[in-house]
Amino acid sequence: MALRNIRVLGEDGDEVLHKTAKEVTEMTPKIQELIDDMFDTMYEANGVGLAAPQVGIRKRIVVIDCGDQPLVLINPVILETSGEQTGTEGCLSVPGKCGTVTRPDYAKVRALDENMEEFEVEGTELLARCLCHEIDHLDGVMYVDKVEGELVNADSEE
Repeated sequence: MALRNIRVLGEDGDEVLHKTAKEVTEMTPKIQELIDDMFDTMYEANGVGLAAPQVGIRKRIVVIDCGDQPLVLINPVILETSGEQTGTEGCLSVPGKCGTVTRPDYAKVRALDENMEEFEVEGTELLARCLCHEIDHLDGVMYVDKVEGELVNADSEE
C-alpha cells in the first residue's frame, strides 16, 4: 500500500477535481490497490473521507471513516435525504481552509462494496455530511461551491 498525492484546488493537475468520475464495472487488483491506497492516504492526512478524483483517478470510488466503521462505496448514488444541518466543513483538497455549508442531516446511499455487491448505508449528522461531500466529488462539485460566506483559515475555527 502506498500514499497517493492529494490533488489541491488551484494547483496544477486539479482539473480532475472538476470532472465527472466514471463508473467502476469490475473489481480488479488495480482497483483494490487504489482503495487500499485511498484509506492509507486519508488516514495519513487525518481525513474522514476521500474520493478517487482527489488522488487523480476519475473513478466513482469513495472511502469514508467517521469512526464507526470504514466504508468503501463504489458507484454510490444518493437515494434519499432529509433534514438540514449547517456546519463547518473542510476538504483535503482545500488544505488549511474551511467554510460553512448546509447539507442534509440524513442521507441514504446505495453503492457497491469491494465484492461488487450492492448495499445501502444510512447516516445522520457527520456521516450524512461525509456521504454528500464525497459523492459531490464524483460529480466534480467541490464544497467551496456551496460555502455560505467566505472560506476562513481552519486554525481560526478551532
